[in-house]
Amino acid sequence: MSQRRHDPLRPHPWRRRAVLTVWLLSAVAVTVRAGQIQIVQASDWEEMANNQHEGAVTLPAPRGTVFAANGVPLSVTRERVQIYVAPREVKNAELVKERLAGVLGLTSARVERLVSRGSGWNHVGLYSLAVRDSLLGLPGVHLQSLYQRYYPHGEIARGVTGVVIDGDGRGGIEQRYDDHLRGAPGSQVVARDSRGNPIPGQRLTVNEPRSGGEIVLTLDMELQEIAQSALMDAIEEHEALGGDILITDPHSGEIRALFSIRDNNIAALSAINAPFEPGSTLKVFTVAALLDNGLAELNDVIDIDNGRWTINGRTLNDTHVEAEHITLRTALSESSNVGIAKAALALTEGLQYQSLRDFGFGTMTGIELPGEVAGTLYSPDLWSLQSPQSLAIGYEMSATPLQMAMAYGAIANGGVLMSPRLVREVRDANGTIVERFGPQEIRRVVSRRTAEQLGRALVDVVDSGTGGAAGIGSYQVAGKSGTARFATNGRYERGDYSSSFVGYFPADDPQLVIFVKLDRPGGGAYYGGAVAAPVTRVTMEAALAANVLNLDKLAGAAQRPVVVVPSDLYTQYAAADLSIPLPPQSSEGQGAEEGVAVPDVSGLPARSAIRELHKHGLRVADVGPGAVIRTFPTAGSLVTRGHVVRLRYRGQDDE
Repeated sequence: MSQRRHDPLRPHPWRRRAVLTVWLLSAVAVTVRAGQIQIVQASDWEEMANNQHEGAVTLPAPRGTVFAANGVPLSVTRERVQIYVAPREVKNAELVKERLAGVLGLTSARVERLVSRGSGWNHVGLYSLAVRDSLLGLPGVHLQSLYQRYYPHGEIARGVTGVVIDGDGRGGIEQRYDDHLRGAPGSQVVARDSRGNPIPGQRLTVNEPRSGGEIVLTLDMELQEIAQSALMDAIEEHEALGGDILITDPHSGEIRALFSIRDNNIAALSAINAPFEPGSTLKVFTVAALLDNGLAELNDVIDIDNGRWTINGRTLNDTHVEAEHITLRTALSESSNVGIAKAALALTEGLQYQSLRDFGFGTMTGIELPGEVAGTLYSPDLWSLQSPQSLAIGYEMSATPLQMAMAYGAIANGGVLMSPRLVREVRDANGTIVERFGPQEIRRVVSRRTAEQLGRALVDVVDSGTGGAAGIGSYQVAGKSGTARFATNGRYERGDYSSSFVGYFPADDPQLVIFVKLDRPGGGAYYGGAVAAPVTRVTMEAALAANVLNLDKLAGAAQRPVVVVPSDLYTQYAAADLSIPLPPQSSEGQGAEEGVAVPDVSGLPARSAIRELHKHGLRVADVGPGAVIRTFPTAGSLVTRGHVVRLRYRGQDDE
């Protein structure tokens, strides 16, 4: 049999089978992969595609409002409009150009660039909500709402409210109540172009945001403005580096005004986070411990050795009290270091420490603000031999201005220490009250009798002692001034002082406690009685004029008596002048109830000043030798006939 020869033009059968097999396997693989993509992985690929063209955006909620006690908004959220132009969507270019130029005030050149075709989509800017209605529904123009934090009264109470940065509360109430104010954010799906940029107008809201709740503070905006202005004026006048002022209600513990400035920073809140050695303003609490524990009476006589006393290797000096003996009352009113420190010898270390602790020193007050510190009050086991005397006159411890204000408030409140309150109400987004805060007593620190005795002694401080510059005409003011050196790294800085005054008004039925402190005043004057006390007076006078006090209660407040103690021929002559009857009414019929401007008698000898004041139908108190340097009320103040004008003389500004 002959062998069959292969035709070279025809492929071998096995090769055809191999090619067919490859084709079949490839077809199967493609089919399987297509099924996997379209059926098994369909949702994954769909999500990937959507993510390339869509994106989820968080919608911030409108932040809740912070109100002052009288309903004045301090921190609010305002809606703003972000505007974009999508040129390819513009149907009537001339109309769009006209609206953008007219409503937004844009130049024709910029409008042309924004609307020109061939561009993608162009950002115009952020504008007030007032422009929205004029541009809404205009093809090619897209509007997006944004929320911004706004402070209607500018810097007033900025330290208390805090600020909002990138949606988060920073400092003050904004931080303390951040969770309540911020609300609940919503969500939105946004269409994106081929480059992944959001396409304006292509948005779908999935969840609406829920607005934040509201906070109502105890601040009174009129008092806040009065206090802030008075402190800033004093800082400028005395070239101080900063200061603090607080106004509280002694019966409820409410903070009616609070302002701090430190190194030009009005958000520093040094009133709660920068303790200082209070100096003489602490002496009243030494006296409180003595009186309440039956260890002394205000009329007890103290041998002060002409204002110089050495004990345990330390010498205490009085600035201007030179006498062999004075009473405890005089030691307080004249701010005698020796007198108060000697009287404090009757206190045990434990009793002295516990008394200061009871008034709230050495522990935080719990005010609703972040950053509060406790100050310093060491336990007796850490004291040195000199500590009892130092503490008696306000050294070797530190307190915040808030602690000082609340402690004096306890005396004004009949001996009961109150918790400070800055927040009156917490409300939801609809204004419904969620929580209301009332007065909260902490403890009784001294008896009512002791508090009343201290109050009368503090009136003497203002009437005839170092706090005279805080007096306001006929109303009695109780208070105490203080001057203490600044300490750095355990060393007192020569020439650098904190000057303070704290008091309450009216003395017999207090409505306000006012604390004032100036840091490192320059220009020569630095005593608290000369620098800080006048700020208190100005604040109280402005509060009276603004009618923010309870006038019915004020009408029954005790009036300041005219006190003149003749001690030599000069003052006897002045005292005799005081008995001169008031001048008769003028021919114009000016009655006693009408206003009289206090004349300027600065620089005049006392006798001439008294005669001039009498000519205007005014009474005179605090008669003394020397030239008059100022009057209280100040020259030009409008008072009624018969009003008592107090005189201050050169050399009387020492603590």
